Amino acid sequence: MAFWLLAICSLLLGFYWYTRKLPSIFGTVTGDDCHLTNGAVTPDRHTNGSVSPDRRTNGSASPDCQQTVNENGVRRGRSAPLHLGSGSPRSSSSEHSSDRVTPHSPEVTAKLHYKNGDLISGSLEELIRHLIPTANHYPDRAYIFAFLLSARLYIRPHELLQRLANVTKTEGTTHQQRTNNAKVATGVLQLLSEWSDTFPYDFRDERVMAQVRVISQRCIQANQALQGEVRTVLESLLDKLTCLEKYEDYVEKLNIEAVKSQNSTNVTDISEVCPSPAVLSQQLTHIELQRLSYIGPEEFVQAFAKESPRIDTAYKDLKTTKNLENYIQWFNRLSYMVATEVCMHVKKKQRVRLIEYWIEVGRECFNTGNFNSLMAIIAGLNMSPVARLKKTWSRVDSAQLSVLEQQMSPSSNFLSYRRTLQAAMWRSSNSDTGSDGRQRIVIPFFSLLVKDLYFLNEGCANRLVDGHINFEKFWQLAKQVTEFIAWKQVTCPFVKENKVIQYLMTGPVYDEHALWLASYDCEHPENSFEKDRLKVLKSENGTP
Repeated sequence: MAFWLLAICSLLLGFYWYTRKLPSIFGTVTGDDCHLTNGAVTPDRHTNGSVSPDRRTNGSASPDCQQTVNENGVRRGRSAPLHLGSGSPRSSSSEHSSDRVTPHSPEVTAKLHYKNGDLISGSLEELIRHLIPTANHYPDRAYIFAFLLSARLYIRPHELLQRLANVTKTEGTTHQQRTNNAKVATGVLQLLSEWSDTFPYDFRDERVMAQVRVISQRCIQANQALQGEVRTVLESLLDKLTCLEKYEDYVEKLNIEAVKSQNSTNVTDISEVCPSPAVLSQQLTHIELQRLSYIGPEEFVQAFAKESPRIDTAYKDLKTTKNLENYIQWFNRLSYMVATEVCMHVKKKQRVRLIEYWIEVGRECFNTGNFNSLMAIIAGLNMSPVARLKKTWSRVDSAQLSVLEQQMSPSSNFLSYRRTLQAAMWRSSNSDTGSDGRQRIVIPFFSLLVKDLYFLNEGCANRLVDGHINFEKFWQLAKQVTEFIAWKQVTCPFVKENKVIQYLMTGPVYDEHALWLASYDCEHPENSFEKDRLKVLKSENGTP
């Protein structure tokens, strides 16, 4: 059993026993129709509030689930980050009391730098200070997300949580001190809730869970009415981490089955498993959305840190998941499957049929907004073992493929695709909430998204000449990752065909060596270069 599972379960059991022993002192968890009482933390008053997901088994979000704030001032449900505009929020504090702290207050602006009301830089110490709740201050949700996303490059999550634990005081000699301690505990628990909702994979670290244990105990000691909320936060975190572990086991089993079927000579093709290109595109969308839903926003930053020579090696050991890598592996698998499905057939007529089938699937993916599967299909059809089949391509009606290739052309830094993506994003944001959800689907070409984030990370300095952290860079990274979070939270509206999905995930796929041999079986070498290549391939394969 994973250590985090033992840690959370032990905490929950302890809280459950304590709750049964003293049932009268704890506030109850309110329902969705609860109202905010005086003195509680109010939700951020932005017109573009984000979507809060429900607890679905695949960890993604339900667009109709609304966040609630209970009587103790702690938000319930996942606190996805706000959609960030071109700049940062002018106010970096949410209401926590009548005398709240704002960016224009002297104690905040003294060491944090603002431009036109936007936070642009600050020392790590002051940025942390601005994150930590006080009796009169609670940070803006957009600030929380931007800071937690990128601050891991400068301070480990368990070290930051220790700072939170240190401000959660449990003793007070006066009524005002005890009141302030209770307010701080409420804010700290709220921050822990938002952190665990948005970045749950941070809590796979044993050092992080040790700090969670300290914070939980101190919050309850400072404000016993938070007992139920602590339990709710821990249960939600347990749900997320359990779902992740089940998903990782599922992917591992699929990968094992896929390896077993690699280079299989099975002649069953995808058109027999799923005759309809439209249905196949829908099943591809199921796979894409499921895999997207498990990618944590912090995985992008952690991946960059691992590759960047400018980041201290001490901060490169934070990545505890491989969801981003698994998603890229899925793209490669789909590309190779497309090429395999074509080259596995010796008869030209069947190859032509499969090529046209995949082109139609690609067109359906484009109409759906599934640009990642579309690009994988185009890449598969353009792999050299397929592209060299001139006799086959001469019989293919490739007009639709030309249109799709033009839409996904890399010219001018994928200008055509970027315009299409913007149109899809507009369609998604303006879709009717009462529709079946098809208009909400936006699945970006993932490798390009990663590339854009990488160059944004590498193209902007982490620190300014005065030694301050460049928080403008934090805002830009947060803005793009926030868009990604919105995309991955969409629920797939199509009927799921498990047989088709199983074939897509585990069906036979040739490696590059087998693809070339199959290609030369389909259409024999035409020149001396290809003949020499075939001899080398056969010698490597141990065949005469």
